[in-house]
Amino acid sequence: MKYKNKVIASVFAILFIQSFILQAQETATEKADRMHWFKDAKLGIFIHWGIYAVNGIDESWSFYNGYISYEDYMNQLKGFTATNYHPDEWAILIKESGAKYAVITTKHHDGVALWDTKFSDLNVVSKTPAGKDLVAPFVKSLRKNKLKVGLYFSHLDWSHPDYPHFTRKENRYKNDSLKWLRFLNFRHGQLMELCKEFKPDLFWFDGDWDYNAEKWKSKEMSQDLHKCNPKVILNSRINGYGDYSTPEQGVPITKPKDPYWELCMTMNDSWGYQGNDHNYKTSNQIIRIFADVIGLGGNLLLDIGPKADGTIPEKQVAVLKDLGRWTKKHSEAIYGTVAGLPPGHFNGPTALSKDHKILYLYLDYVPKGPILIKGLKNEVNRIWVVGRGTKLNSKVMMKAYWSKVPGLLYINVPEEALDEQVTVIAVLLKGPAEVYRKDGQVIESN
Repeated sequence: MKYKNKVIASVFAILFIQSFILQAQETATEKADRMHWFKDAKLGIFIHWGIYAVNGIDESWSFYNGYISYEDYMNQLKGFTATNYHPDEWAILIKESGAKYAVITTKHHDGVALWDTKFSDLNVVSKTPAGKDLVAPFVKSLRKNKLKVGLYFSHLDWSHPDYPHFTRKENRYKNDSLKWLRFLNFRHGQLMELCKEFKPDLFWFDGDWDYNAEKWKSKEMSQDLHKCNPKVILNSRINGYGDYSTPEQGVPITKPKDPYWELCMTMNDSWGYQGNDHNYKTSNQIIRIFADVIGLGGNLLLDIGPKADGTIPEKQVAVLKDLGRWTKKHSEAIYGTVAGLPPGHFNGPTALSKDHKILYLYLDYVPKGPILIKGLKNEVNRIWVVGRGTKLNSKVMMKAYWSKVPGLLYINVPEEALDEQVTVIAVLLKGPAEVYRKDGQVIESN
C-alpha cells in the first residue's frame, strides 16, 4: 500500500507540478483586453461532427442512455468517410454567415477524436475510412479567412477504460485513485496536444457535471492552458474556472449577470446530423433570436451538424446564407455593440454603440403606425434605417414643460423601408443614452 501511495504521489507531482505555480491575478482591465474580440464578435458557428452522423443518432448519449449498444454505436466508425469534407468551403460559408469564430467538436463524450492524437488510437485517423486529421485543415482554413478558432473538448470520456462511468446504468469502478489519476493524465495530455498544435483562440469545454472542481483539478487545468496560451479564452464548463457563461438552447429573458456570455443553440432539435429531424427554425426565427441576444449584450453560437461525408445539409446552408445577408446589411448594429435599454422602453430588442450615443432598435414586426420609445431623456440628432440610410421623421409628445418625465418619442417607419426579416433603426443621440426609470410626476406648480 505504501508503494502504491508513492507511485500515486509521484505521478500526481509530475502531472500537475506546474499547475500549482500560482499565476498573478488577472485584473478586470486585463481580462477585458483578452476578451475584447469575443465580446465584439456577437456570432459564432458551432460544429458537431462525429461518427454519430453515420446513423443520424444522438451524439454519445445514444449508447450512454441505452438506446443502442456500445458495440453498435462504435460500428459507425466504419461509415465515417469525410469524402466530401472541404474545410475551405466550410470556412467561407461560416464567414459569409457573418460569424467571427467557429467551434468544432474535437472530441465528444464518446471519446472519438477528430485529430491525430498520440494519446489514444480511438481517433478518425486510425479507426475510420476518413483516415486523416480533420481538425488541422479546418483550423488552417479558419485562420486563412481571418476567423477565430474554437475547439470543443469533453472532459469526460465514456470509452476510456480509466473513466469511472461507462453508461447510465454501468460503472467501471467507484473508487480507484490510480485509475482516476491515469485518466486525468490522459485528459491533460490531449488538451496540451490541442493547445500546442493548434493554438486555439478559445476552448469550449463540456461534461464537467460528473465531479467537482477539486476532483477534476479544474483550477490547475485552467492555469495550465493559460500558461500554454496566455490569451486563450475558456468557456464556463470548468466548474466555474472559465471566462464566460454558456446558456444552452433557452434564450435568456433578462440580461445575464456575467458580462461575457454566449447562447449555444441548434437550428433544429439536434446538435449532430439527424436526417429525420425536420423541425428546423426558420431563418426569420433565428435572426429574431439573434437580435434578442445582441440586445442583451451576448453572443450567439449557432450549431450546424455535417453529414458523415462532410456535407453540410442544404437547410443549414440556406439558413447561414440568409443570416449572412442580414448581418452584412446591419453590421454596424451588430459587431461591437453593447446591451441596450432596460425592458419597457421599446417594443423589441435594443442595443447601443460602445459610446452609448447610437441607439439601435430591432423591429421584427410590421408596425401599425409610428414606433415608440418611452422614457428617453436624450434629445435626438437624427434617425435612419440601418443598411438603407433612409432618414426618418420623429415627433415628441406628452412632454410637459414643468415635468422631468421625458415625452414619448414617435418614429415614422415607411413600409418600403422595412427589411424582409428584421428591420434595424439607428437613433443618434445628443450625449450617451439616459432613460427615466421612476414612477412619474404630478404637477406642483404651473
